[in-house]
Amino acid sequence: QQQRNYDELVTIEVDTTSHTEKNNATTPSGEVVIVPRNFKLLEELEASEKGVGEMSISFGLTDPGDTFLSHWNGGILGPHGTQHDGRFYELKIHCTDKYPNVPPEVRFVSRINMPCVDQKTGKVIIARVHAMRNWNRSMGIEEVLVSLRMEMCSPGNRGLRQPMEGSTFP
Repeated sequence: QQQRNYDELVTIEVDTTSHTEKNNATTPSGEVVIVPRNFKLLEELEASEKGVGEMSISFGLTDPGDTFLSHWNGGILGPHGTQHDGRFYELKIHCTDKYPNVPPEVRFVSRINMPCVDQKTGKVIIARVHAMRNWNRSMGIEEVLVSLRMEMCSPGNRGLRQPMEGSTFP
């Protein structure tokens, strides 16, 4: 009887584990160990290189020698049935030393017309992108790129006229 109650308690504890603890480990005593920045980024790099995840986006290090894993290239294939269909958008991603506690800084290199992108610089406006606005440390670069692709599909953006293909932000 005591064992059954203990098992139920364990089940309850597992069921209440939050999404934000996905990239954290718990010791036998219940302490939460936070995964260091570089370990998280190495996991993201490995998954991206293996082609795990969403196939309409891609990302990787700008320089394989970047030991701080700070500067990344990204790409988004425009969603079918939108003004973005058939286009490939290039992005620059910067993971600051505060990552993953804060979202990465993202800037479109390819010109795109969307309200969540500063039309002078190509910088993504954090407050206008769901994944960045609701950021938590269990999220990563992939979630940001997927969220941007979803923005392309939104009713307000799917029909927006786009700049000439191949044009870039300064």
